[in-house]
Amino acid sequence: MTKPLVAITGASSGIGAATARAFSSAGHPLLLMARRLDRMQALGLPDALCKQVDVTNRDAIASAITEAEGLYGPVDCLFNNAGIARLGDIAAQSPEEWDETIDINIKGAMNALHPVINSMKQRRTGTIVNMSSIAGRKVYPDHTVYCGSKFFVHAVSESLRGYLAPFDVRVIVISPGIIETEVLDHVTDPNTLKAYKDNKVRIGGGISADHVADMVLFAYQMPQNVLIQEMVVTPTRQEF
Repeated sequence: MTKPLVAITGASSGIGAATARAFSSAGHPLLLMARRLDRMQALGLPDALCKQVDVTNRDAIASAITEAEGLYGPVDCLFNNAGIARLGDIAAQSPEEWDETIDINIKGAMNALHPVINSMKQRRTGTIVNMSSIAGRKVYPDHTVYCGSKFFVHAVSESLRGYLAPFDVRVIVISPGIIETEVLDHVTDPNTLKAYKDNKVRIGGGISADHVADMVLFAYQMPQNVLIQEMVVTPTRQEF
């Protein structure tokens, strides 16, 4: 039996790419969406439609989903993963970095949800996995706008979960701590960057994105009447 379609945003690196590999190994066709098309294509995954998509472009996401569903059937799982971490001293940080964080982490998440919600409701099945962060559960120095964006993901997920539960559609939140990804590439504040790196060294480094991918796949593979509402994962030595 052909397995259902899984759509992943932010699929060109890190947790998105690792999750693409995990679901592909489990036999799922994929819609991979990110700005770096070459990175997605380099994954070399079978039955994977790779689309150069910026999550701030609602129409581009909808178009990619329509094309993928024409090939593989309806999206059964959306991994709403695209995000950015523009960390910095809030008083010194450029408001343009606030805008970018809000546009990608908040508006981008909503843009990816929009094309799949009604279809899942009508089919009375589906799974939405929203990528948050441990910074969506507690605040950290120099994470002000980033924390706000991830608290938003938690709140929207909780509301959406209640809305979709009567239709047997699951909403899962993933809240990682320090993971070995390219997140530091987006930090422009040198003091914030140093503090982050120093803390990462102190706890013995981050954990592999593959572990998070395995968690996403595990939660998805539970029976449809079993919902793991949130999964929090950190390095063992990351005590906060």
